[in-house]
Amino acid sequence: MPVGSPTMKKSVLSVLAAITLLNAVVAQEARIWNIKAVLPTGHTLDVKAFDAAGKPHDVKALENGDTHLMDVKALVDGQQLPIKMLVSGDAFVPVKAIGADGRIWDVKAIDANGSKLDVKGVSRTGRIIQVKALGPQREIYAVKAISPSGQMRDVKGVKTSDEELEATVSGVKVFAHVKAVPHADDNDGNPIWNVKCVQPDGHILDVKAMDKNGSVFDVKAFENDGNATMLDIKALIGGKKAAVKVLVSEDKFAPVKAIGEDGTIYDIKALTPDGKRLDVKGVSRAGNVYNIKAIAADGSFMGIKAISPHGLFYDVKGVKFISEEREGVLGTVAIRAHVKALPQVD
Repeated sequence: MPVGSPTMKKSVLSVLAAITLLNAVVAQEARIWNIKAVLPTGHTLDVKAFDAAGKPHDVKALENGDTHLMDVKALVDGQQLPIKMLVSGDAFVPVKAIGADGRIWDVKAIDANGSKLDVKGVSRTGRIIQVKALGPQREIYAVKAISPSGQMRDVKGVKTSDEELEATVSGVKVFAHVKAVPHADDNDGNPIWNVKCVQPDGHILDVKAMDKNGSVFDVKAFENDGNATMLDIKALIGGKKAAVKVLVSEDKFAPVKAIGEDGTIYDIKALTPDGKRLDVKGVSRAGNVYNIKAIAADGSFMGIKAISPHGLFYDVKGVKFISEEREGVLGTVAIRAHVKALPQVD
């Protein structure tokens, strides 16, 4: 076959198309993490969702460009059913899949004998609930998301408020969202972390909340009842903690603001040594997560981090728990995402 002939070109194009398709398939496969219960021996048990007929369906964590906060779903005939913790008076919180029609599906681990083990929320620290599989003698097994390459994330129940009712999905009352999150180092022992901007040379800039008169207020990250899985970001204004959120906006970069109890909106800025005030914005989004950066004078982005007194670094991100564009309303302010500090990921 002559080099450069139409047949040769067609063959090359076919090979390139096949490679592109293969890469797309590999990339798609890499986005799906397996959900398993992990035994003390290191062996794992499948976790499945069961329909009314008792048929098992896969339960997976879905990566969508970022692994700080991954959805956990039941995959049923091309559909993705949300998995949630339900409002209940039980000692252990039920973990269930919810169909579009409001039907509730059991979520169980399956042991080597084919027995079904309950998957429940067994304990709570702040707004984080530990998800475990319960053995026949009430043994407690960790539930993890495991990537094809062997990376691991913890499966947790996550709440965004202190109210018992977190949300309603297809008419079902939800107590907490079920997500796969990075493993937290709970041994730092410091409940209040500093929020800073990290420059390319490693030097640090303060991050502050500011009112319209130019008054400056501290911005901190707070562990919730000693749990470091997900830290709340708050501005300290008038002796109170003001929530920091990503707001609904048509702007190119999503505004990051503090919101006072009276609805007052405060700017969030990084402060340079020469007195410049750099915007802090949500500059891009990957799935459930907004990348929050300080924008330098030349338009470059600089990371925003929570730094513990012992020197641990967490990433400050905007996180969403529902698919709707508007996450909720704080007072009269429309919220697009919550701002949290999360353990850094590989």
